[in-house]
Amino acid sequence: MLSIVVFTSCSDDDDPADNDLFVGTYNGSVSFLKDGETISVDDGSVTVAKVGNKYNFAFSDGIENITGIEFKEDGDNMYINIGGDETSYIRINASTLKMLYIKDGKTWTANCTR
Repeated sequence: MLSIVVFTSCSDDDDPADNDLFVGTYNGSVSFLKDGETISVDDGSVTVAKVGNKYNFAFSDGIENITGIEFKEDGDNMYINIGGDETSYIRINASTLKMLYIKDGKTWTANCTR
């Protein structure tokens, strides 16, 4: 018998930083730009999965996923990705996901809540 993987969502007040295993969906506006083509959705979603110190972001609407991101606390109970700055960042807490992430000529944005 192989292994069976079961995913359960965390409650809306669970902060991803407080858990080694976290799965939660944030809803709101998302967009993606690649090679001059844009996908922009006002009612999209991003499912965040955290295992250990690594976060993965699975977008709705055919937007490419972002995987393997690490975070550090910024002092306001908000977490910002390592290597992020004011022009490229991912900020996440229990209720909010805000993102402007630029990598390899691609741009992802998210302004979501849960």
